[in-house]
Amino acid sequence: MDPRTGGPRETCWTPGRPVDLLATLGPLRRGSGDPAYAVEPLPGGAVAVWRATRTPAGPATLRLQCGSANGRQAVHGAAWGAGAGEAIDAVPELLGGAAEREPAFRPRHPVLAEALRRWPGWRPPRTGRVMEALVPAVLEQKVTSTEARQAWRVLVRAHGEPAPGPTPVPMYVPPPPEAWRRIPSWEWHTAGVDGKRSRTVLAACAVAHRLERTLELPGRHAADVLQLLPGIGPWTAAEVTQRAHGCSDSVSVGDLHLPGLVGWALAGEPWADDARMLELLAPYSGMRYWAVRMVELASGAGLVPPGPRRAPRFAPRDFRRI
Repeated sequence: MDPRTGGPRETCWTPGRPVDLLATLGPLRRGSGDPAYAVEPLPGGAVAVWRATRTPAGPATLRLQCGSANGRQAVHGAAWGAGAGEAIDAVPELLGGAAEREPAFRPRHPVLAEALRRWPGWRPPRTGRVMEALVPAVLEQKVTSTEARQAWRVLVRAHGEPAPGPTPVPMYVPPPPEAWRRIPSWEWHTAGVDGKRSRTVLAACAVAHRLERTLELPGRHAADVLQLLPGIGPWTAAEVTQRAHGCSDSVSVGDLHLPGLVGWALAGEPWADDARMLELLAPYSGMRYWAVRMVELASGAGLVPPGPRRAPRFAPRDFRRI
């Protein structure tokens, strides 16, 4: 149907392989209160995942649900808004592609092997939206998850627009670059975002069209281009290329907790640093993000026993009082 009439555009994609919506799209969610992401419980324990996004054609809301078609697993998609057509066309890329593009991830560690067995439907997502991945990544720089997610919620609800379609909860399409640039300095401050992070977002928005063109580059080269922008280092570039570019090899070097998580899962070393993490991931060169994501899923599901805490937790800071 034509989205201008209020009806959705729909698709039924049969990828020829398992698809795990929650595992694949989970990294795109910025906390349980993300205004651009929602999980709708369905009868029988199934779920539908909703995403609000901004395509070149305009805003769109995408709903995805796993089902079957002709006896094969299928993903049923529906989209609303001016960008509905583009959102529907991008579903295979968003979910990691079809079976004929299967990557050769070969786990050499029992934790990774068990994780791959439990989550055979995970693939690196590829949203094709650089700025939608970059802004929340910048907000997460050197602060707690609680601070970053609160800032994202406040700013998207205040400066985004209501997501089109019958969303299960109120959802918002993230602002376009020009809207981010119009946010007054005091609103960044009120949202708990310090000047360094807000300046990085504004600098990125000024060259947003160039950053979106990094989608044409391999992930490693895209990360190099992103890091030419002041305020964007290896960690932020990796967080972006994992989501927007679907890069299978991006590793978030510089993360406070990730080296310890990988070190504990793969070598029983909770105090591993970045260098040791990269050493442990070296056998998976070209697919290191696969290995990292398998570790994250395994740890979250309790397949890896809890290790000693690597570092004290950061206490959230209130930048509104600074």
